[in-house]
Amino acid sequence: MEPKTAISLIFLAVICLAGTTNSTTVKPSSTFIKSSCATATYPALCEQSLSPFAKTIQTSRAQLARTALAVSLKRSQSTQAYLNKLKKFKGLKPRERSAIGDCLEEVNDSLDRVSKSIQELKNCDRVKGQEFIWHMSNVQTWVSSALTDENTCMDGFGGRAMEGRVKTSVRAQITSVAHVTSNALALVNNFAQKH
Repeated sequence: MEPKTAISLIFLAVICLAGTTNSTTVKPSSTFIKSSCATATYPALCEQSLSPFAKTIQTSRAQLARTALAVSLKRSQSTQAYLNKLKKFKGLKPRERSAIGDCLEEVNDSLDRVSKSIQELKNCDRVKGQEFIWHMSNVQTWVSSALTDENTCMDGFGGRAMEGRVKTSVRAQITSVAHVTSNALALVNNFAQKH
């Protein structure tokens, strides 16, 4: 199975488990998401991106962390697709094309790390004590590295010569991914502390 297919299946599994939210959403889960997101870097975005999955999350810190990672994964996939399309655009300057290629590598690395984190977080459900700490440490390290990759993406767009629509559009994509990944890291850390 191709890595892209496996990643898509992971996300679809989370989405299928979530079902759809409607007016029968359980109030405690909405309150739980809101209070958990209060500790995230971008609380409003956290709440907005996770509220559709309230039925799945319920009041589970583990499920909240898994869902936050799945949202980050989906955003990374969208950004990856966007950068792949943008790289083929004929009107790019050579430096822009190079910067997009570098950025795409960083996003690919980030995607891989978030995907590994989702898998590793599943291992945390079956273990306790030092083994839990070890698996959780892997998750925290990979999500933190994914966030670094996302932020590093913009390095190639430094300098006045790179100003323009391409840089602006790439920055918007990367900022969106970095914000949900930052929130996911905060929720993973919160889960680790309160487990």
